[in-house]
Amino acid sequence: MTGPQRADDGVQFRLSCAADRDALHGIWDRAVRATHGFLSPAHHAEISRMLHRDYLGRAELLVAVRAIAAREVLLGFMGMTGRHIDALFIDPAASGCGLGRRFVAQARRRGVPLTVDVNEQNTGALGFYLHLGFVRVGRSPCDGDGRPYPILHLREPPGSR
Repeated sequence: MTGPQRADDGVQFRLSCAADRDALHGIWDRAVRATHGFLSPAHHAEISRMLHRDYLGRAELLVAVRAIAAREVLLGFMGMTGRHIDALFIDPAASGCGLGRRFVAQARRRGVPLTVDVNEQNTGALGFYLHLGFVRVGRSPCDGDGRPYPILHLREPPGSR
């Protein structure tokens, strides 16, 4: 893929299917390696196995794709529970072209306010959500599985969008 392009440059959104599992896992792995340098190698491997086995291919995910040379290239994905963004990962090769903002716009179709949890050490993601108007409403000292990675709980203020 060439450098960042406009988010409306051929990008389409669709629901994931089981056949997307490996490509989605690759997106997750590349994105996490680029943004989660704080994860220990053992925790990265543990989360990777769990994600591939239990989440990807089973969860209903929104996927961003672009047709390139007569084939579909996956660019990123988002998972939600109700109005909570559970996961939002963009392939680093596609970052910087507005896909994150477009995913959040898609999420808002479910209603607002949205909520999201962000690793405290992932300053890029935190800055992204704060820029979109989310505010911090809480903090947990560990992630949902008890690993030592603090989680910030964010929410859009009521009536903000």
